[in-house]
Amino acid sequence: MKRRSFFQSLGFCASMAAVSAVGEVGQRPNIIIMMSDDMGYSDIGCYGGEIQTPVLDGLARKGLRFTQFYNTARCCPTRASLLTGLYPHQAGIGHMMADKGLDGYRGDLNRKCVTIGEVLRPAGYSTYMVGKWHVTKHTHPEKESDKFNWPLQRGFDRYYGIINGASSLWDPNSLTRDNQPITIKNDPVYKPKEPYHFTDAISDNAAMFIDEHDPAKPFFMYVAYTAAHWPMHARERDMAKYKGQYDAGYEPIRKARLAKMKKLGVVEPNASLSPTVGNWDAVEDKPWEAACMETYAAMVDQMDQGIGRIVKALERKGALDNTLILFLQDNGGCAESGGRKEKGPLVTRADQPTLDPIPDDVAHYTGSWPKQTREGWPVLRGHVMPGPADTYIGYGRGWANVSNTPHREYKHWVHEGGISSPLIAHWPQGISARNGLRKEPGHLIDLMATCVELSGAAYPAERNNEKIHPMEGRSLVPVFGGASLDRKAIYWEHEGNRAVRVGDWKLVAKGRTGKWELYNLAADRSELDDLAASHPERVGELAAMWQAYAERAQVIPWPNAKNKNVSSGKKKL
Repeated sequence: MKRRSFFQSLGFCASMAAVSAVGEVGQRPNIIIMMSDDMGYSDIGCYGGEIQTPVLDGLARKGLRFTQFYNTARCCPTRASLLTGLYPHQAGIGHMMADKGLDGYRGDLNRKCVTIGEVLRPAGYSTYMVGKWHVTKHTHPEKESDKFNWPLQRGFDRYYGIINGASSLWDPNSLTRDNQPITIKNDPVYKPKEPYHFTDAISDNAAMFIDEHDPAKPFFMYVAYTAAHWPMHARERDMAKYKGQYDAGYEPIRKARLAKMKKLGVVEPNASLSPTVGNWDAVEDKPWEAACMETYAAMVDQMDQGIGRIVKALERKGALDNTLILFLQDNGGCAESGGRKEKGPLVTRADQPTLDPIPDDVAHYTGSWPKQTREGWPVLRGHVMPGPADTYIGYGRGWANVSNTPHREYKHWVHEGGISSPLIAHWPQGISARNGLRKEPGHLIDLMATCVELSGAAYPAERNNEKIHPMEGRSLVPVFGGASLDRKAIYWEHEGNRAVRVGDWKLVAKGRTGKWELYNLAADRSELDDLAASHPERVGELAAMWQAYAERAQVIPWPNAKNKNVSSGKKKL
């Protein structure tokens, strides 16, 4: 034990030497990673949005914003990558929460990876997780052994949140405290004064963990919001702030955002809008369509308010100055309907049959959406006004296009609209820059390496006597101080959508059989001018790099591939 502590101390000294150029350094920092769900690059105020996010804007003003940070284009692979510092297929979650029979697609974190919690806890950190887990298929375990990939079994001391990926925010599915499934009614700890809302519950429980933390130890906390993933559920007072804000439709909002983004410096002066999706003039029910975006904005606003309560908890603890707060997003804006329908009569609660209430101790649904509320109202989908607990829809493709301004595509795809994320870094004691911008490309895989460096932890070679994958990322600590990273390439694959970025060049394709497109992101980050035909040698070189990555990182063989050559990885793409 003493030998391990000695080498951890050596690692800590080395990391502190690296950080000393960034700012004044004392004890090891606390680290909080906050992540929102299904939001676009331009939604929050400090990245160009009109949504009111004063807390996040303030953190950015007193810290850094990364302008070329990336996720994996989908919620569960992103969570696997963030937690492990690996590409998602290496962690066993190349797609969703189902076992496809291949090592890259098991739907559970595998035994060849470790989480940030598992790495930092042996280095003396307390570890907390709050919010959406979504890296195991065992969301409603029949036996205790099914919890092998739950937070407490993967390195966290305390947990509050949902194990699955999507649920009502008024009465969430798979709600869990530590290792115990609970409901909003029978939770022995959290008793809010106003009607329960999961976004507020995430913030309040995170603040509670900070309040109860032993200040003699540093802590790591992972806060995974479900805002603003469908369903569009928000409090009336927050929706009222945005009444009329979106009545002009998609295009004016996109243009205003791009102008603000250029002024803020989060896009280059030469940035162009990708084509606007959706014809506002053709929208039949404009008040309803505007209300969908009003509700979405309210969800983001509510999250920002909650982050403010977490910041206040750090201030009460005297810990804000030596806490690294990182805020990012799991994928781009989501074009999924979430069950909505644009046409037909507006469906309301009136004339709906009342059902039997659900007992307080019963988790009354196991999928993504409930059939009724706990009080007995049928849950409505289709053409319904969003916000209340008895509705369950998304905000739609047109507004997702607004969220991803100025980029192309959405969640699922690996064009810039699907994978671009804000990254705010706030750490007064360790980052000297204020209101700084960092254009260095970064990726989720870099968060593990950053945490390892700052904590002085030793990244292990084994877990439970089984060899694990080495870290794929690079620590962002040098970038905090303005340096660049020594990185050859960044790679993506999701649902056959694939990409590789080397320097300013990006090769990207839709689907397993889609043609490669080539873009110079310095000149054209909106990916409007495909240069593949004029640079065939570069296409070939980058395609070969992607193929080698795919074979190494368990992207291929692909599950359920119709083309056997593609599935085996023998066909070069």
